[in-house]
Amino acid sequence: MLFICSRNQLRSPTAEKVFLGLPGIEVASAGLDPSAQEPVTPELLLWADLIFVMEKGHRKKLSVKFGAHLKRQRVICLDIPDDYEYMAPALVKTLKKRVMPHLRMPATSEKGVK
Repeated sequence: MLFICSRNQLRSPTAEKVFLGLPGIEVASAGLDPSAQEPVTPELLLWADLIFVMEKGHRKKLSVKFGAHLKRQRVICLDIPDDYEYMAPALVKTLKKRVMPHLRMPATSEKGVK
């Protein structure tokens, strides 16, 4: 799964770290802005089967900029504003609450999300 925010500095890297290491799930993060630490690429989008964007504007920008590369992927908006620092406890809690219902995993694996 791929997490996308604007600059790939706070929200999406936090999400990547939170969900990294879950059994059977590969995780990456990227940003839509040209100045992103890890920019979104067509290759990343083709790799991902599940894409989480942090804001509705990200979904729109993703569709406009990379629509040709969005074929089979599910794109889910988490509605998480850019109000958090990297690994902020409130951000981690919100990510878990909003992402976990979309994952297909055994119930016991949920406990592995730190």
